[in-house]
Amino acid sequence: MDLGLRGKTAIVCGASSGLGLASAEALAAEGANVTMFARRREELERDAERIGALAVRGDVTNAADIERLVTRTVEAFGGIDIVVWNSGGPPASKASEITDEQLEAAFELLLVPAVRLVRLCLPHLEQSEAGRVLCITSVAVKEPVAHLALSNTIRPGLTGWAKSLSRELGPKGITVNCVAPGRIDTPRMTELYGDSGPPAEELAQIPLGRMGTPREFGDVVCFLASERAGYVTGTTVLVDGGISRGLL
Repeated sequence: MDLGLRGKTAIVCGASSGLGLASAEALAAEGANVTMFARRREELERDAERIGALAVRGDVTNAADIERLVTRTVEAFGGIDIVVWNSGGPPASKASEITDEQLEAAFELLLVPAVRLVRLCLPHLEQSEAGRVLCITSVAVKEPVAHLALSNTIRPGLTGWAKSLSRELGPKGITVNCVAPGRIDTPRMTELYGDSGPPAEELAQIPLGRMGTPREFGDVVCFLASERAGYVTGTTVLVDGGISRGLL
């Protein structure tokens, strides 16, 4: 299936590993021009060279870095068609133990940069024949995760903003969707569970019986960024092996 992505330009944040890298790889494989944005220079430049992408080093929480990301992308490719918002997750926490500092840091990591990035990209997305905004969130937006209270708190706010944005930008032909991963085999799982990953009893709760691969997630992002997904907007697509028990 031709997804119609050849020659389109995509910005992918958090692209040096995990879900961001998988999304960048999938888009590049379909012939898109990809700008990869992340903090870790060595990994970023290595993988950008491997897949033929533009590497822009920076921190999503730094407004000047976000502005430079947009400027360099437009200078290199002439415009922006696709924005894939992604960042690292906040630390594990209990709701009753969240401090003011942790709450503010999570807000500055998960929500503020997404709004800032899309605002800067919007003039270019409006000029695109098929503008796309994709926000990588978490199954926590559908069903709170016991030990991830910060994510449970802030990511639903990002989802609400994206839903509002989809209604505003729909008349301009720009789609806005969220993609919510469950247990995907990325460094985030090691960060949360240690080197052995999620325990067997937790994996047993996934109907498919295993963690997902990064590429399985990246392919969903790639489809939603494509012309073929032109009538999908304002929704959250779960990529979780069926672990979420909600009907919608």
